[in-house]
Amino acid sequence: MSRVSDIMSTDVRVVGPQQTLRSAAQMMRELDVGALPVCDGRRLLGMLTDRDITVRGVAEGLDAAKACVSDVMTTDLEYCTTEQEVQDLMRVMGEKQVRRLPVVDADKNLVGIVSLGDLATRQNARLDQTLREISEPA
Repeated sequence: MSRVSDIMSTDVRVVGPQQTLRSAAQMMRELDVGALPVCDGRRLLGMLTDRDITVRGVAEGLDAAKACVSDVMTTDLEYCTTEQEVQDLMRVMGEKQVRRLPVVDADKNLVGIVSLGDLATRQNARLDQTLREISEPA
């Protein structure tokens, strides 16, 4: 069985909770990503998605130059560990309808991230069921 450590990406850029929404959005644009882990040092605090910025920030009238990442980030999030089996990870991603999960160590420090892309390119298990579950209307 493959483990998360076999397929995860370890070169992960993070955003701090006090950074502005504008700087986080600019980082997302530069990296061509739709989500960033929010960390205090390496300790995972939450995730910030482009949807968080748009729906919780812009739609609520927050000033992107002044509002902080902590104002709109998702704090109730799923994560996984390096030792989890890939099949278990796929089940969690399907059940929780998430396309990416941060990977943490025992102290909840960020050590990587695993995405649908990682699953598609770095492991042999079938993704069809996971993708169907993630894509179901909530």
